[in-house]
Amino acid sequence: MKQFGLRKYVVSAIIIIVAIIFVVKLFFIQVVDTKYKVSAENNSQRHVTQYPARGLIYDRNDELLVYNQAAYDLMVVPREIIEFDTTDFCKILSIPKDEVKVQLRKAKRYSWYKPSIFMKQISATTYAVLQEKLFKFPGFFVQTRTLRHYPTPLASNVLGYVGEVDDRLTTKDKYYKSGDYTGISGIEKTYEKELRGKKGVTIYLVDVHNRIKGSFMNGKYDTVAVSGTNITTTIDAELQAYGERLMANKIGSIVAIEPASGEILTMVTSPSYDPNLLVGRVRSENYRLLSNDSLKPLFNRALMAQYPPGSTFKMVNGLVALQENVLKTYTKYACSGPDSKPIKCSHYHISPIGLFGSIEQSCNSFYWQTFKSILEKPEFTSIEEGFNAWRGHVKSFGFGNRFDSDLFNELRGNIPTPDKFHRIHGKNKWRALTVRSLSIGQGEILVTPLQLANLSATIANRGYYYTPHLIRDVASNGIDSNFLIKNLTSIDSVHFPLMVDAMGEVFAGEHGTARWYKLDTIPMCGKTGTAENPHGDDHSIFIAFAPKDNPKIAISVVVENSGFGTTWAVPIASLMIEKYLTGVIKQTYTETRMLNGNLINKN
Repeated sequence: MKQFGLRKYVVSAIIIIVAIIFVVKLFFIQVVDTKYKVSAENNSQRHVTQYPARGLIYDRNDELLVYNQAAYDLMVVPREIIEFDTTDFCKILSIPKDEVKVQLRKAKRYSWYKPSIFMKQISATTYAVLQEKLFKFPGFFVQTRTLRHYPTPLASNVLGYVGEVDDRLTTKDKYYKSGDYTGISGIEKTYEKELRGKKGVTIYLVDVHNRIKGSFMNGKYDTVAVSGTNITTTIDAELQAYGERLMANKIGSIVAIEPASGEILTMVTSPSYDPNLLVGRVRSENYRLLSNDSLKPLFNRALMAQYPPGSTFKMVNGLVALQENVLKTYTKYACSGPDSKPIKCSHYHISPIGLFGSIEQSCNSFYWQTFKSILEKPEFTSIEEGFNAWRGHVKSFGFGNRFDSDLFNELRGNIPTPDKFHRIHGKNKWRALTVRSLSIGQGEILVTPLQLANLSATIANRGYYYTPHLIRDVASNGIDSNFLIKNLTSIDSVHFPLMVDAMGEVFAGEHGTARWYKLDTIPMCGKTGTAENPHGDDHSIFIAFAPKDNPKIAISVVVENSGFGTTWAVPIASLMIEKYLTGVIKQTYTETRMLNGNLINKN
C-alpha cells in the first residue's frame, strides 16, 4: 500500500510540474514574447497604405507647372474571388480575357490571402464605371494614389519625372515599399524628400478569409497621409515656353540667369519632350521610345552637353592678363587676318588692335599674344607655374567644377591640368605655343551652357556670381543660404568695366558682330562664339546680358551644327532678352525666321 501511495505523489507531482510548464509557456507566449501577438494581429488586420499627394511645383510667378491627378490601382485578393462575369470585367478594363488569367496567376503566386496589384493606374473614367459594378467582382478592390500632370508641357528636363522604385532603393530607404513611386530626375529627384510627403495607414479588421469586417478599434490607430511640400521654382514659365518655341527643330540649349540672385530664369534643352508622356501606364513604352530616339530628348544639354567655348572665352583670358599685369588698356597687337600665324584670324580688321577692339572684332591674334604673355610671364619660374596661375583664375569663374547647387546630373566641363600636357609632350617639353588653342577657347577646354550663362552673369556683376539654382522657395521656408553667398572671382573688380564696355560694342559698335540684333531702347552686352565641331558644322554660341547697367538677365545660347554665332545664337538671345525685359517682340522678321528655322532636317 505504501508503494501505491508513493506512486500517487509522483504522478501528482508530474501533473503539477506539467501544469506549471504550460502556465509559464502560455504566460511567455501571451505576455513576454510579442511575435505570436503580432502574427495573430497580422492575420486579423489589413493595413492599407494611404498615399500622400506629392507637393505642387510653381514657377516664379506662381503659375502652376505640376499638379496631381487621382489614379487608381485595382487590387485583388485571390482567396476572396468567386465566379464572375469575365466578359463584363474585361470590357470595363479594356483588356483581353487571357490577361485576366495571367494577372490572377501572378497574384496567386504572391499570396492567396494578401492583396496585390492586378492592374496599375486605371483611369478616372474607368474607375467611375468599375466602382458602380465592383460588387459583382468579389475579391477586387481599388486603392487610390496620385499621378503627376503637367498643364503646360514645358521644362521637362528641369522638372524631371517620377517612376516606380527599384529593389536597390527599397533596401536603402525603408520609407519605400515595392510599387511606390519616387523622383527619378530633375527637381522631382533633387527635392524628393520634400515633395513626397508622408504616408498614412488605415487598419481594417478581416476574417480568416481576409474579408474586411470593419475598422480596427474605430480607427484609433489609423494615420492620415500628409501631402508633400509645395515648391516655387525660379523658372519663368512664359520665357521658358518662348525659348522652347525658338529652339524647336534645333539642337542645343538656352540658359538664362538673373545676375543679382543666381536664379535660373530659363533652362531650355532641345529637342525636348512632353512630360505627360512619362506618366501613367504609357510611361514604360514612351520611355523606351524616347531613350532610343537618335536626337536624345532625355539628354539635358543645358547641364550635360560640353563644348569648347570658342570666342566667348576671350573675355576670361583678357581679364586674367589684366590681373597678372601682362596686359594694359593701351596694349596693342598686330593681326594679319586669315594670314595670321600661328593662329589665323577669322577676318581682316584694323591692325594693330587693342583690348577694347579685340572683343568687338573677336580677334584671334590678340588673344594668342595675350595668352602667351600670361604663361611666359618673367616672374614665373616655369611654364607649369604660369599655366597653374592661369588655370586658377579660370576656375574662379566656375569653370571645371560643378556648382554646389540643386541641379541634377550637372557635369563639370574640363579645364586641363599641366599633367595632361606632361603626359602628351613630356615634362617641361611644352610651352605656350604647344597649347595655343586654349587662347581662343578651343582645344581641351570644355564648358557647359550653364557655365557660359554664369560667365555672362559674372561679368554683368563686375566680378562675382551667385550660385545658379532652380528653387526659389520651399513652402515658405526660403532658399538654401548657400545660394545667397557671393562667389568672388580672383580678378579685381576694377578690370571688369572695360570688358563690359567692350561687350557693349558687340551690339552698339560699327563693326560689332551682333549689331544687327541690338534693341533700340535697351543697351545690351554680348560676345559671339563659334565652337569647332569635328563631326560637322560648327556650333553657334552667344553669351549676353542686359541692360548694361543694373542687368536683369544674363544668357547663353548654343545651337549645334549651325555655323557662326551671329547666324542663330545671337538672334535667339536677343529675342529672349527682349521678351523678358519688355514682354513685346518688335523684331518680328527675326522672330519668324527663328521660329521657322529647321536645322534638324538640314543636318
